[in-house]
Amino acid sequence: MNRTCLVLFATLFGLAACGPRQDAQAPEPPPPPPPEKTEAPAPPAPTPDDLLREWTGPHGGVPPWDKADDKLFQPAIDKASLSYLAEVDAIADSAEPPTFDNTLAALERAGKPLDRAATLFFVMTGNRNTPEIQKLTGVIRPKLSEVSDKVNFNEKLFARVKAVYDAREKSELNAEQKRLVVKTYDDFVRRGANLSAEKKKRMGEINQSLAKLFTDFGNRVQADEDTWVLLKQEDLAGLPDSLVQSYKAAAQERKLEGFAVVNTRSAVDPFLTFSENREQREKVWKAFVSRGDNGDKNDTNELIVEIVKLRAERAKLLGFKSHAHWRMSDTMAKEPARAEKLMLRVWPAAVARVKQEVRDMQTLANKLGHKITIEPWDYRFYMEKVRKERYDLDQNEFKNYFELENMIAASYYMADRLYGYAFKEITGTVPVFHPDVRVFHVTNKSDGSHVGFLYRDDFARQYKRSGAWQATYQDQQKLDKQVDAIVSNNNNFTKAGKGQPVLISLDDAETLFHEFGHALHALTNDTTYPSLGGTPRDFVEFPSQVHENWVLTREVLDKYALHYKTKAKMPQALIDKMRAASTFNQGFATVEYLSAAIVDMKLHTDPKGAVDPKKFEKQTLAAIGMPKQIVMRHRLPHFQHLFTSDSYSAGYYSYLWSDVMAADAWEAFEETKDPWHPDTAKKFKEVILATGDAIDRAEAYRQFRGRDPKVEALLKNRGFPTR
Repeated sequence: MNRTCLVLFATLFGLAACGPRQDAQAPEPPPPPPPEKTEAPAPPAPTPDDLLREWTGPHGGVPPWDKADDKLFQPAIDKASLSYLAEVDAIADSAEPPTFDNTLAALERAGKPLDRAATLFFVMTGNRNTPEIQKLTGVIRPKLSEVSDKVNFNEKLFARVKAVYDAREKSELNAEQKRLVVKTYDDFVRRGANLSAEKKKRMGEINQSLAKLFTDFGNRVQADEDTWVLLKQEDLAGLPDSLVQSYKAAAQERKLEGFAVVNTRSAVDPFLTFSENREQREKVWKAFVSRGDNGDKNDTNELIVEIVKLRAERAKLLGFKSHAHWRMSDTMAKEPARAEKLMLRVWPAAVARVKQEVRDMQTLANKLGHKITIEPWDYRFYMEKVRKERYDLDQNEFKNYFELENMIAASYYMADRLYGYAFKEITGTVPVFHPDVRVFHVTNKSDGSHVGFLYRDDFARQYKRSGAWQATYQDQQKLDKQVDAIVSNNNNFTKAGKGQPVLISLDDAETLFHEFGHALHALTNDTTYPSLGGTPRDFVEFPSQVHENWVLTREVLDKYALHYKTKAKMPQALIDKMRAASTFNQGFATVEYLSAAIVDMKLHTDPKGAVDPKKFEKQTLAAIGMPKQIVMRHRLPHFQHLFTSDSYSAGYYSYLWSDVMAADAWEAFEETKDPWHPDTAKKFKEVILATGDAIDRAEAYRQFRGRDPKVEALLKNRGFPTR
């Protein structure tokens, strides 16, 4: 429990009175009456202002989760919004000639209370999205969109920004300041600052509508994910004991008899891999891929229609050919054609590999006397059997060496070896928003100096969104003083049964390292201005993807891949089998992802934005030759990347774009014959991780690698032909 939530009572008990002594001595005086019970004063109830104040606590302060009462969010954000708009008006109305400091730097300083309150609220929407939070989101998100539009449409403010922009080459600005000026000006233009009053009005209406639709989409998908398939004892054939125990724990958490496969990827994928009950596999698979597409109150198809239509209209208002052209104008790819070219370079090789994988699975099924034709709910199951036959590699055996707590420690070991960071758990000394959350203090190991804080929320629960993600509670910046990053990693691992270890798959371990890579990126950032701390969408996945490679380094395996029962190291024979199978099933993995990225891009390059989601998905997949044994990793009705914000819309390709850089960057380490090569790690830290967006990301990559990335590295990693 958080310290300020405790009420301590000091209770004093008096001694029982003694009777008179039975001797000649005078009787003793009676004892004094017992003191009245006293009570420590209760802490004052939190107020909206508590969510707005500068954070207090160690090393510059930590989030006041102990004061984050749901009912305080709306009044706090309302108050902070008015304060922020007043700050913006003061900048816009200044009688002084516009300069970098009184306009651009002033904007960077504005709105800090709103940042703090909104950060706390939106962490709740991901990690504790209760019905009350969902209701608040429907009110708060449109209000914040309105505030953003008022800033972007402020003509006096934009005139000052433009004046600084026009004078940037004649002013005595350093490179980082010039970059901030250019990016700020471009962002104003991209968000409608140059529009007529009539078009600004319509733009604001569109943004308001989208904010509501995004919220509704996310809530509907979450409702479908908070369902399950209930199993009986006879349905468990083939499932490893650790998985059975996790399904039992999920059922007990929901006060159910039996075993619950909750409708989230972390529960569904292993069931599809190991369950010998084909009927139940089909049932679980259909429930999972039908999220948001069941024709009930949680169906999202009509929301998609409206979102895509409004996005197309907004792009036209802003003078862009399509939503994709607008969304990609500030990315590395710049335009849809470049992203499509990369995707279509990889697609044919991936499809060809899938056809071979299906042939191999069907051959094995026939050999086993299973009179079936491979269907989507069979893929993972027979894939695993082919892996076992071809490489003598049993994922159950392999999983025994990946205990969650050890893999967390392994990720910290990686950060130590590469960047000199140390992680000390301080859970219990600072407030958290849920008992599952753990907190780590990050320091430079060489001198103990402060780097930041890492919060971990690793387990699935009701009202938590599915998947895995990193969030930044506080951005690093040093505009007026050094402010260090506070970050979080969020996963949805299934809790084990009481007293049992949490065992995760290799994919889960790589996901853990992936999200930790995002955290390392934020912790290492070293820019002056908050707005330059982020990076383009098609770069941001690069640092996270490259860090996945360290999971399978020999040092990590020897130190942390220990059998959960015997604590023995993973045998070399098993490691050899694993490496031999490193490109196994890459057809499935690539097609599952890439089909979703292609559909996303084609959906958002339509200038009209008129779409029937079901028909569009089906027709687009047919046109590109989607294998019938696979579905998109995220079907449109539950594609939260696309429809809960604009962030990944026309941007799901970015995982592939970033992975080209990640594969090529990993080769830089491999070329040294040392995955921990100190000079390469130092260069990666200083040139890639620390620079945020203070320099062009393509130029940063060239500084690190000496050239542009080559797609051949990615093709080689996946076992595809490089020509």
